[in-house]
Amino acid sequence: MAHQELIAVAVLLALIAVIGNLSVHKIEEGHVGVYYRGGALLSSVSAPGYHFMVPLITTFRSVQTTLQSDEVKNVPCGTSGGVIIYFDRVEVVNMLSSSSVYETVKNYTADYDKTLIYNKIHHELNQFCSIHTLQEVYIDLFDQIDENLKTALQQDLYKMAPGLTVQAVRVTKPKIPEQIRKNYEAMEGEKTKLLIAVQKQKVVEKEAETERKRAIIEAEKLAEVSKINWEQKLMEKESQRKMSEIEDQTHLAREKAKSDAEFYKAQNEARANQLKLTKEYLELIRYQSLTNNAKIFFGNSIPDIFMDSGIPIAQVTAATSSQAKGSDKQNSIPHQES
Repeated sequence: MAHQELIAVAVLLALIAVIGNLSVHKIEEGHVGVYYRGGALLSSVSAPGYHFMVPLITTFRSVQTTLQSDEVKNVPCGTSGGVIIYFDRVEVVNMLSSSSVYETVKNYTADYDKTLIYNKIHHELNQFCSIHTLQEVYIDLFDQIDENLKTALQQDLYKMAPGLTVQAVRVTKPKIPEQIRKNYEAMEGEKTKLLIAVQKQKVVEKEAETERKRAIIEAEKLAEVSKINWEQKLMEKESQRKMSEIEDQTHLAREKAKSDAEFYKAQNEARANQLKLTKEYLELIRYQSLTNNAKIFFGNSIPDIFMDSGIPIAQVTAATSSQAKGSDKQNSIPHQES
């Protein structure tokens, strides 16, 4: 009897342990827990940590609320030309807000990303490929696919799941048929050669342009030097001309001053002569000249010499006699000495 009681206690403890283990669950950081009871979604959302629930009746799902990446692989796509290509991998970085978890899970289940992201990626890629050629999808517009997908996804999510935001979309290069790929590679090789040739031509043109500019600069420098030399010579000539003008003006002023001085001297002499040449002064000069005259005149015509001058004959006779006496006296002295 005691043995059966021990077995019953052990079974009860084991059952309690199993039920306790099933009722306790853990929610990781960056996630929230949603609960289903009898298949119906409960409105309660649990935060990270340990929580209890009624086992066997209630189940839970952990929903991530941090950034996560959803990958869509091997997406087929048909171009407008009928070529089937495959996008090997499309990665969508998205995040669900904690406050929108209940509504999103209620409308699209806990696997909401399959409905809102995976299916939308297939739809948008097929629409994009159907209106563009292989050249546009593979080369010309490939760099726009990421942004176009992100914009299209986010516009739909604003309406369908406002709490879900797309951070980025990354699309790998699509796989195309082998023969077409080789043709594109050959074409890219030719384009590369053409680009190299174009770049070489640009380099040559740039060097030629540089040489031309260098020649222009040298010519301009020589022209500037010539202009400076010419201006210097012109300034020297101008300085010489001004110096010559100054010298000419100085000489002219000197000559004018000299001429004015001579004119002033002559004018003063003439004025002095006018004041000095009176009748009495002329008579004095005449007497002096007669006194200094050493010639002796004989004859009756002596008085006639002075008739025109108005000198009295008596004065002339007296002057001649006095001069004669003086000369006789001078002549007699040597005779006595001899």
